[in-house]
Amino acid sequence: MIRWLIIIFLALLIINGLSNLLERIGLGRLPGDFRFRFFGREIFLPFASTVLLSVIAALIAKFV
Repeated sequence: MIRWLIIIFLALLIINGLSNLLERIGLGRLPGDFRFRFFGREIFLPFASTVLLSVIAALIAKFV
């Protein structure tokens, strides 16, 4: 169980570090990605980008 938590934590760190690069290529601006502004804070919910990255990861895992 602890291994999965570490893997998920590291994956989130990597994705967070690459978020600027991913926004440049169009992820984060897809039609299913929502941005809200509440009390001066911006909340970002990347539903469509998450689904797209999951499909890409599944395809890579299938061929590996």
